[in-house]
Amino acid sequence: MRVGLIGVGKHGRRYAKHVRDDVPGLTLVGVARRDAARVAEAARELGCRGFATFPELITADEVDAVIAVVPPVLHEEIVTLAARAGKPLLLEKPAAVSVAAGRRMLAVVRDHGAWVSVAQTLRYNGVVCALRARVAEIGPLHAVTLTQRFERSTLAWLDDPDRAGGGICLHTGVHSFDLVRHLTGAEVTAVTCAQGRVRTRRTEDSFAATLTLSNGAILATVAGSRAATGRTGYIEVAGADGTLIGDHVGHTARLLAGSEARPIDPGPPLPTVREALRAFAAALAAGASPPIPLEEGLRAVAIAEACSRAASTAAQVEVEGIG
Repeated sequence: MRVGLIGVGKHGRRYAKHVRDDVPGLTLVGVARRDAARVAEAARELGCRGFATFPELITADEVDAVIAVVPPVLHEEIVTLAARAGKPLLLEKPAAVSVAAGRRMLAVVRDHGAWVSVAQTLRYNGVVCALRARVAEIGPLHAVTLTQRFERSTLAWLDDPDRAGGGICLHTGVHSFDLVRHLTGAEVTAVTCAQGRVRTRRTEDSFAATLTLSNGAILATVAGSRAATGRTGYIEVAGADGTLIGDHVGHTARLLAGSEARPIDPGPPLPTVREALRAFAAALAAGASPPIPLEEGLRAVAIAEACSRAASTAAQVEVEGIG
């Protein structure tokens, strides 16, 4: 499968190197980036063709499938072009900047029978996989707590609403919102949220939210920050018969039952981008459905959007459906 990559910044280079070195079945044949000099440099380094614009890459005959690792304000145009060209697409999260944009994207995908998968890469983390495999052991769930903390980003565009489309709730909160659904099997119906600006000026870099789930029995709390001095990824899933605790950054996991704490082996740390690419390649090779369909990524966006509305109104807000 000949792949074209849109976006070869820091994160895009990670994708490029995994495609080139770690994913049998995928061959990198082209890259596109806004900066012409930099795209030429990346093309030389990666041994592929450089495209001046992403529409040229998407419609090129030598490109069979597309990977997009760009700010989400570009996603709607990329999805539309890929759908019209009949090119399978792997889309980095967040899938869209808003529910409205997501609905338009979904309509295009359905109209053209397009194949779009969202790279909710945290689903492939070893700790997340290990905890999800043990959820049935702890009985009916009643609480989930997720916390992600990151150091301040050096990417200036993340604090520009016109380019970023939103703050941390959208850009990294979608990881946690997706995991709430992934770990519990329930949908988020309503939220309350508070947001803050510690190091940013125009978008939030901190938030704390409570989520009401569709089964009525589970209360979830989610918090995130880009104002820390290091990274953590805390997960707690509480059930009637035990509690699962993990840190997907520190790569630890355990099961608590009473006063006993039993370690869980999450296996060796896995590069989650590589695993997302392998799932993408395997699904295409098998003629299977997208590993994480666009609808799944958009549900996380809908939760993020509800959190922003809840923070601005200081009231509980219902999560919109995506159609």
